[in-house]
Amino acid sequence: MRKIMIIGAVGAGKSTLVKALFGESRPAVKTQSLVYRDWLIDTPGEYSENPLYYRSLMATSHQAAGILLVQDATRSRNYFPPGFAGGFPVKACGAVTKIDHPQADAGKAVALLRQALPEGTIVLTSAASGAGIEELKELLLPIVDPGR
Repeated sequence: MRKIMIIGAVGAGKSTLVKALFGESRPAVKTQSLVYRDWLIDTPGEYSENPLYYRSLMATSHQAAGILLVQDATRSRNYFPPGFAGGFPVKACGAVTKIDHPQADAGKAVALLRQALPEGTIVLTSAASGAGIEELKELLLPIVDPGR
């Protein structure tokens, strides 16, 4: 089965989002290398923050059915270059994390993510409250298994 590759900055909540998608409550640990798990590929945040790692992301995307760009709602800057999603040969969608954090600005996060992902669905999520997690699963699972 092909997988969804999750890409986002260090601390954006990628690993925590993965745990929420699998219904796990234990704390996430920092991803140090590519982690292949069931229908997901978790990538280290450094891969999206450093253009030297873009080749690795591109190569890995050929094993994927789609990519999920993750933007932290508490951040005021975008870690993806403009049009970043268009550089991948697979379907792209987005997730905004930490939407219920006191410093979250979901609208700004969506606007930042739209710079990298001009088209495609963006789901607002919170691993803490579970908001948007089922919606995100319903978006992603048919990409990896079109017969669902």
